[in-house]
Amino acid sequence: MTEIRRGSLPQQTFYELVGGEPTFRRLVHRFYQGVADDPELRAMYPEEDLGPAEERLTLFLMQYWGGPRTYSDERGHPRLRMRHVPFTVDRAAHDAWLRHMRAAVDELALPPEHEQQLWDYLVYAAASMVNTPG
Repeated sequence: MTEIRRGSLPQQTFYELVGGEPTFRRLVHRFYQGVADDPELRAMYPEEDLGPAEERLTLFLMQYWGGPRTYSDERGHPRLRMRHVPFTVDRAAHDAWLRHMRAAVDELALPPEHEQQLWDYLVYAAASMVNTPG
């Protein structure tokens, strides 16, 4: 019997574990459905159509969680805080962003451990983007 060395088996990324691209596309699409009807958040999206922003967030999250590197290939380093500087991101925007993201995450019906891992990151990311007191 041949022994399998520790660490020699390929590990699935979180991206793969939760269903890959279709899962992230569903998540972000549902999120932007909420944003479209939220006057506070909608003001942060200068494009007439939310499609480009939806695509950017989808590609970023897929890359972050171990999927294709399309985001960096097309846009370079994420530099999330820098990219959000032009916008007023206060506590109200933070809370609204998380409210819509919570609805989107809930609709995915992920296994609890994956849901928690994703949610923990989203809470961290939302807090990191706050750039205005209040």
